[in-house]
Amino acid sequence: MNYYNNFDNIEACRLIKMALKEDIASGDITTDNLIPAKNISTAKILLKEDGIISGLKIFKMVFDSIDSNNKKTKLKFFVKEGDRLKKGTVIGELKGTTRTLLKGERTALNIMQRMSGISTLTNAFTKKLNNSKIKILDTRKTTPNFRIFEKLAVKIGGGTNHRIGLYDMMLIKDNHIEANEGIENTLERLASIKKNLKKNIKIEIEVKNLFELMVVCSLGKGIVDIVMLDNFKIEHVKEAVKINKGLYKIEISGGINLDTISNYSKIKGIDFISVGALTHSVKSLDISLDIM
Repeated sequence: MNYYNNFDNIEACRLIKMALKEDIASGDITTDNLIPAKNISTAKILLKEDGIISGLKIFKMVFDSIDSNNKKTKLKFFVKEGDRLKKGTVIGELKGTTRTLLKGERTALNIMQRMSGISTLTNAFTKKLNNSKIKILDTRKTTPNFRIFEKLAVKIGGGTNHRIGLYDMMLIKDNHIEANEGIENTLERLASIKKNLKKNIKIEIEVKNLFELMVVCSLGKGIVDIVMLDNFKIEHVKEAVKINKGLYKIEISGGINLDTISNYSKIKGIDFISVGALTHSVKSLDISLDIM
């Protein structure tokens, strides 16, 4: 499966260069003084706990960026993007100047470890839900300047990307509704400006109770595409899908974790479950790069 469809390689290269500059800046004092420039080393990439591996291409892009002038670094992976692996698996082997390996090690590992942690957690959510008709969505609760990598990791883990940013989808949340002095005013305003929006722009609106959902069902026809049920109790979710009657796509959001997500698996009428924890509360997977 090509997870990198529509992936912005140019932006990824820019962000990698920023990360390398942050780490190396004017030079690696330790490596540049202790390691001769002509030294060549081989290193293995070792997985130190079970998990889903992701970010292999990004790992390579880090060393391509450092080695852009002489192209002496050779990298071979023994696994594929998205593979479920056991602790102790040798992911790949890297050969090049020792200086290049040491300078790129931390940046490359930081990215791949975090991406793999996100993919592993996302996969755990999809397994617990056990319903392929309901998509697990990520959110904008991402690390600044790391969103494209984190959202890619969600895809590799079996999740689905929600909007990438504020520019590619309209999501009307509680603060928008408050600023418009209520959901009725918000929907009226939405109806008046919809004709000015691009046709491919999806519109989603958040509701905080069943009354607001009924208002959207009454006033949002032909305007709204998705309704987000924010922090609804299970019994209210069941009521909501009955009220909706398939009129809009339904997204469940708010405080859903690995212990509770299976409660939604058998409720018909749910299309999406968004989980901010996929990117804001994730543990990086333990991976090392060891010179042999």
